[in-house]
Amino acid sequence: MIGKRSLLFGAVMLLCAAQAFGQISSSPSSALSPPSPYTGSVPQGKATQEVLKIGFSDAIERGLKYNLGLLLSVQGITSARGERWKQLSEVLPNLTTNTTETASKINLEQNGFTKIRLPSSPFTGISPIAGPFGFFDTRAYVSTSLVDWSAIQKVRSASESLRASNFSYKNARELVVLTVGYNYLLSITAASRVETSEAQLKTAEALYNQASDRLTAGTSPQIDALRAKVEFQTRQQQLIAARNDFEKQRLALARTIGLPPGQAFELTEKIPYDKPGPMSVEAAVERAYAARPDFQAAQAQVRAAELARRAAVAEYFPTLSFDANYGAGGATPSHLDGTYQAQGSLKIPIFQGGKVHADTLKADADLTNSRNQLENLRGQIDQDVRDAILDMQSAAEQVEVARSNVDLAGQTLDQARDRFVAGVTDNIEVVQAQDSVAAANDSYISSLFNYTIARISLARAEGIAETGVLNYLRGKSDATKDGN
Repeated sequence: MIGKRSLLFGAVMLLCAAQAFGQISSSPSSALSPPSPYTGSVPQGKATQEVLKIGFSDAIERGLKYNLGLLLSVQGITSARGERWKQLSEVLPNLTTNTTETASKINLEQNGFTKIRLPSSPFTGISPIAGPFGFFDTRAYVSTSLVDWSAIQKVRSASESLRASNFSYKNARELVVLTVGYNYLLSITAASRVETSEAQLKTAEALYNQASDRLTAGTSPQIDALRAKVEFQTRQQQLIAARNDFEKQRLALARTIGLPPGQAFELTEKIPYDKPGPMSVEAAVERAYAARPDFQAAQAQVRAAELARRAAVAEYFPTLSFDANYGAGGATPSHLDGTYQAQGSLKIPIFQGGKVHADTLKADADLTNSRNQLENLRGQIDQDVRDAILDMQSAAEQVEVARSNVDLAGQTLDQARDRFVAGVTDNIEVVQAQDSVAAANDSYISSLFNYTIARISLARAEGIAETGVLNYLRGKSDATKDGN
């Protein structure tokens, strides 16, 4: 097995850590792993009686439409776009209108006019109630920031964050392709194990029948028949487990690509294989730095953090703003007079209680973290590429050796059967040869799986998973054999 690698980082790491590089077949403990959004989907439609034919391209196409991880990433872009508009509103003019019509009747004494009753005045006894009276006013208000360097830097920072979200979306598409391709490979690998187990069961059944016939004829001891029966039942157990694993892998694939629950489907592809050609590690690393969307997202996040720090420092700077209104007012809407007001304001911060210092410290910490994460990712990309190339070269050699072992194990089984039929030996050699054939077939299937995983991991490491994985998986023919 290929060692657990960090290529499938983030959400996909949760998937692969449980299955991919620890073991090919599923295990009960994998159900206890926390779910990743990339292993789920939003199923579309209802299950039909039709048996769908699902190839690599079909599965990836559905995954890029319905996979939950990608759908969540889309909303991340929407959220970043909303934050940018929020910051942009601080530097764009704000225009509002307000229309009011007021009717009023007031008590002057209640409002502080307590000496309106003058005993020596001929107007003694005048009521303190004023009104009713009314007025009408309609007005437009405009306010805008003329110079606010902090707000401008916040807009630029939000724009870089939006760019980072767009790169993260591209990265999410790559992870979807990787996850779907991985699950498809797991499924067809499980299918190959079922086919191999069925063939081994038939062989074990034929040998058991042969041993029973020899026992009946008196040419073989009972222990040979018992040994053959144990081997036959062992192969039955293996077939049951292989079928169960295959069905579980199909369910996992269906969840990943958004098939309706209960929808019947068939896989139309086999595990592809071709020998790798010569490859330059340095060139692959350079391609990865140029193409990896997660690396581009990290670079954009660093730029966003730099601009956010500038925005924090700019809170020390003066700001210039303009406010104005124009409208008409009067006692009634039919008798209006135009009025206006314009005001320019220069605000010079002197002491803000340490707020700017606090914002600057926080921005410094965020910037340092972003830079550290970028440099860590730079090193991780280099390791990802080198790991994938090493794994691919190693797995390719294992495929060749495993293929030869399948042939040799098959020849050994044929010779052991001939010796047993000829009465030269008992069936211990036959059982051992059967075990060797089973082990050789399993090793061959595993090496093919590992090689293909290394190929798609390299495409991911170089940042071309969406095109590279699909082209490879769709363009190569099956090299998987049953080993019979």
